[in-house]
Amino acid sequence: MEAMREARRERAVEALQAAVRIPTVSRRDGVDTEVFDALLAELERRFPLLHERLELTRVHTHGLLFRWPGASDAQPVVLMAHLDVVPIEDESRWTHPPFSGAVVDGVVWGRGTLDDKGCVVAICAAVEELLEDGHEPARDVWLSFGCDEEVFGQAAPEAVAVLRERGVEPWFVLDEGGAVAGGAFPGVSAPVAVVGVTEKGVTSLLLRAEGRGGHASTPARNGPTARIAKAITALESSPMAPALPAPTVELFRRLGPHLPLPLRPVVAAAARVPAVLTRTLLAAGPETAAMVRTTFAVTTLEGSPALNVIAGSATVGVNIRVMVGDTVESVLEHVRRAVGRGVDIEVVEEGEASPLSPYSTAEHADPAFDLLETTIGEVFPDAVPSPYVMMAGTDSRHFTEICERVYRFAPFRMSKAQREAIHSHDEHLGVEDLLDGVAWYRLLIERLPA
Repeated sequence: MEAMREARRERAVEALQAAVRIPTVSRRDGVDTEVFDALLAELERRFPLLHERLELTRVHTHGLLFRWPGASDAQPVVLMAHLDVVPIEDESRWTHPPFSGAVVDGVVWGRGTLDDKGCVVAICAAVEELLEDGHEPARDVWLSFGCDEEVFGQAAPEAVAVLRERGVEPWFVLDEGGAVAGGAFPGVSAPVAVVGVTEKGVTSLLLRAEGRGGHASTPARNGPTARIAKAITALESSPMAPALPAPTVELFRRLGPHLPLPLRPVVAAAARVPAVLTRTLLAAGPETAAMVRTTFAVTTLEGSPALNVIAGSATVGVNIRVMVGDTVESVLEHVRRAVGRGVDIEVVEEGEASPLSPYSTAEHADPAFDLLETTIGEVFPDAVPSPYVMMAGTDSRHFTEICERVYRFAPFRMSKAQREAIHSHDEHLGVEDLLDGVAWYRLLIERLPA
């Protein structure tokens, strides 16, 4: 038994290393077919029973949709993750090469360990173990692995279309998102296992200013670059009004006993006087401030092609995360007022905040959320499980079309430094944390009710 346990541990770690070493970078201008083919072949080699016994449907170019038949096909569950990763901006900033999959001091290093190949491997490893043990789930389990999540691609919508055509109405859907987050709130020593019950919408704009351009020796006032700079400053200095959504109130109700004493009255009064807690979150830093308002992030800048040429056109990209309660239209109206005249606004993509999924409170219990919560409690007994509003976007937003319970949780312990490494440098996942994730998915599948 111990030998089997150790072999399974090694299999999971080595599978994550192998997956990280295959650079499945998503790009809007096309798919590197050879690289994604290599990852799919590697997953089949690492998890043979999963591929032999589950029914596979390919979606889009390299998306995978598996069905594991259970004792009943009524109210199945969908476990999600994605195979693609974001590009590397500056490899020299990494402690270990980003596609090395190196294991150093009990930590797996590399792009995708957290976002999101860690979840892919943990789900596959859990299913492979259960298949080896002869387990039959109480209800159908679907595995949906997208291949273009990082570029808001088509694999997830196509998976939803397949499920809809087959009449599949999931009990719940679980994707990446929250985590067992350490150091998430000032003064709270316990990790917080946050389960996203909604996610902000994603909208991207291009702000563009046009002008004559010309030789840098004769600059005119208020040219394109100056107007773009003013637009950026205007957005920075005029944020949208904050609000305290219901899941955030519930989050802090649950955190109450773990907060420093001076903050407990603020949290206790949050439902009656939300403005006090809202101001506290705004002042506590960018991670908590993003919990209570729509955010604007300036991401790309483009101007003159040469140092001695005045730009004839200057463009800035703005990525907006639309808060629950705001709408794309209200956000666009805010941007128009803030930047004023002389700057054109182009909507590149738009997405509203996702519908709110049911969750448990002191007054009301939801059976699906309770299952997630009790499973968290067994594998991470020191954590405080709670609903929250997820700030980032996931493929799961498409599944709200066919399911009212869409949750976002990656069952890994993540420090503040790890969360900051997502889409940045030095992304890494502890070996023991990966194995806890495997145990969590396994337990979740075993506990599915008939």
